[in-house]
Parts: sequence; C-alpha cells; structure tokens
Amino acid sequence: MDKQQVVFDTLKQLNIPYEAVNHPAVYTIDEMDALHLPHGESVVKNLFLRDFKGRRHFLVVLRQDKTADLKALRDKLGCTPLSFASQERLMQYLGLTKGSVTPFGVLNDTGHTVEVVFDSDLEGSACIGVHPNENTATVFLSYDNLVRVITCCGNPVRTVEL
Repeated sequence: MDKQQVVFDTLKQLNIPYEAVNHPAVYTIDEMDALHLPHGESVVKNLFLRDFKGRRHFLVVLRQDKTADLKALRDKLGCTPLSFASQERLMQYLGLTKGSVTPFGVLNDTGHTVEVVFDSDLEGSACIGVHPNENTATVFLSYDNLVRVITCCGNPVRTVEL
C-alpha cells in the first residue's frame, strides 16, 4: 500500500482532522521554507538518532528554527552517547528514506521500538506540519492529535526541553 495512504487511512480511522498539501520533493527545512506553504512556520524538524550501541532509537521532533544539543539530550533520555542513525537503520526501523523522516514513520515500526521525543516547545500546538511518510506532501494537524497517532501505534512518547 502507498506510504502516504497508510497515514491518511490512519488519520481517518482515528477521526483526526488534518490538512494535507502536496508539493515537490524536499529534503531540507530550507527547501520547505522556499515552498511558502500555508502554515509553513509550523513545519517541524525531525531527527532519527541512535544510542552508542544501536540498541535504542529515537525520533526527535523540534521546531524548525532550533538545534538539538545531543549531549544534553543524552542526559535527559538516560542513554549512551547519541548519533545520527544510518539510512539503513532509518529504512529498517521506520520504513523511511532520507528527507522523509517524520513521526508518522512509527506506522511502519512493527516492533514499536522507536522512542518519539518531542521538544516541550511543541506541546499544545494547534498546528504541526510533518510529512506523511514521503517528502512530496506535508500534513498539518495538532500536537495532541499527532501524539495520539503515535501512542495508538504503541510507541513510547516523551516530551523534553531541548
């Protein structure tokens, strides 16, 4: 089944309102900004990280204008040093390719092992923009509804100050 359709079907099944915008493939926040999408300022940055031994994997979601201090994040998550996971791991755990990293990737995480970490700045946001498992569209929905999708998938979710 189409990766995007899985997202849309899940949102429909959970009766979650959203707005979807199709656009050319993008790989960076700068490319997203250049599209001048409605609600473009609410598009988030997503980082797929692993711990030192590759036993734990984290999808970190933060405002597009922020950077994540991986040493500080490591302490908050209580894990070994963090680094960016390889494209192979991204495909293995979330079924995603570079440029398409999104919290909706948990829909492909059959082991429910990827831990989703939100920056506390996003908590309660009325509008967050993320890809629907492909970088040719952006879905806008509330923070609470995005968390609902993730928890319904069975993946751990936590919020930390980044």
